[in-house]
Amino acid sequence: MKDNVKIGPDCVIDPTAQLGYETGRRIEDRSLTLGGGATIRSNTVIYEGSKIGKGLQTGHGAVIREQNEIGDDFNVWNNTTIDYGCKIGSGVKIHCNCYISQFTVIEDNVFMAPGVTLANDLHPGCKFSQQCMRGPHIEEGVEIGVNVTVLPFVRIGKHSVIGSGAVVTEDIPPYSVVVGNPGRVVRRVDELKCQSGLTDKPYKR
Repeated sequence: MKDNVKIGPDCVIDPTAQLGYETGRRIEDRSLTLGGGATIRSNTVIYEGSKIGKGLQTGHGAVIREQNEIGDDFNVWNNTTIDYGCKIGSGVKIHCNCYISQFTVIEDNVFMAPGVTLANDLHPGCKFSQQCMRGPHIEEGVEIGVNVTVLPFVRIGKHSVIGSGAVVTEDIPPYSVVVGNPGRVVRRVDELKCQSGLTDKPYKR
């Protein structure tokens, strides 16, 4: 274990996982802090320079880059990448094959299904793109479906539901249901009905 890696108690770490992987970027704080009770599965790579709360769970091949601030009980599954400079709350679940771009904010209790992509570059290739790069802001309790794309600078309001395959190009009000490309609000979350018949309202609070 590297000297700059600090791990809390009761962690289970697969021998092929790498903790404190050295970044090629210049950063001031290269320490990696990982709370207790983590389960780090095979071929996970967690870079130096991040702070992660207790209860982290990773799938196989997950990557968490440097300069991230992550809360408790974060689940990130197979082959998902969390790029650098993100702020992620507690109780967040990100499924397989997702990409979380640099400088994204994700609040507590957000869920992302497989294949979600968050972008952060308004004008790729522009000489000013690095200066204005910013990922989306996903507010508390948002549910994002399979293969959704969210563009840079977009803010998704709390407890919204984004339907599978949507491309979210502009800010979304709280408690919205969004579908399509470009994504459009079609109703409020409290207007959804359960198609299985197990409950009358799938997002009843």
